[in-house]
Amino acid sequence: MSKADSARRGRKPVVKLLGATAFVGAAAGMALWWVSAPEPLSAARLAGLSGDAQAGEAVFRAAGCASCHMGADPDADPMVLAGGQAFQSGFGTFYAPNISTDPTHGIGNWSRDEFLNAVMAGVSPDGQHYYPAFPYTAYIKADPQDMADLYAFMTTLPADATPSRPHDLGFPFNIRRGLGLWKAMYLDAGWTVTGDLTETETRGRYLAEALAHCAECHTPRNSLGALQPDQWLLGAPNPSGQGRIPAIAGPGFDWTHFDISAYLESGFTPSFDVVGGSMAAVVANLQHLDKTELDAIAAYILRAGE
Repeated sequence: MSKADSARRGRKPVVKLLGATAFVGAAAGMALWWVSAPEPLSAARLAGLSGDAQAGEAVFRAAGCASCHMGADPDADPMVLAGGQAFQSGFGTFYAPNISTDPTHGIGNWSRDEFLNAVMAGVSPDGQHYYPAFPYTAYIKADPQDMADLYAFMTTLPADATPSRPHDLGFPFNIRRGLGLWKAMYLDAGWTVTGDLTETETRGRYLAEALAHCAECHTPRNSLGALQPDQWLLGAPNPSGQGRIPAIAGPGFDWTHFDISAYLESGFTPSFDVVGGSMAAVVANLQHLDKTELDAIAAYILRAGE
């Protein structure tokens, strides 16, 4: 046998191995691409909805839409959802987008179904993943009818032509497709606080876990940015790196039901301090809710700390 024949025979197993490796790699890549695909809401969840703007205003207040999406100027009108506020994180800086009724720079051309898919599934009208800095991880628990009402209300708000600012994220966090894998691990429509809840506690859970998304700030996150349910509402590092967001449940939190409800209504703590920071905007929204709703949130928070 010639040296050339021996060389060719020696190369065959190597070529086969490389071919098999390439096939496995391609198959794995296709599987990851399939698993990471954006998954909108099912047609069944979107069927039969008819939004009511008056009811939607209460949802708007409870969900705190203006808190994040009003303009970056401290004196901006909270009903003009021009976006631009910066939110720092360990992954980079997120900028709240324009969600006003402007048809070019806002959501004025979105359909109701596109809006619900964005808010509840984190999927944009063009089929891209949204980052979970947008709390669809909480809104996924909401009643689709409430979100349809929210859409109806938001269509009544002013338009603003301010362009949305791109997020400032480094590699690999700037690859949105990877969020599909994150969602597969962490996006869950189930409730965190479970058990034999009263009707008031159940309502409070809906308001606090689904709409007001209290845990988004008051619960620590793991290294991938997902909330840690075993430390629910026990306080968290401030994403800005300055200070700590306080616990609102568990050991050391000694507010009464009256204290919590009164704080959400008035902005005064039990020691007569005044609400400040980003929580001021939250209280400014919740103040518009019926007192029974604030009482329900208070009942839930106390139950969550048991």
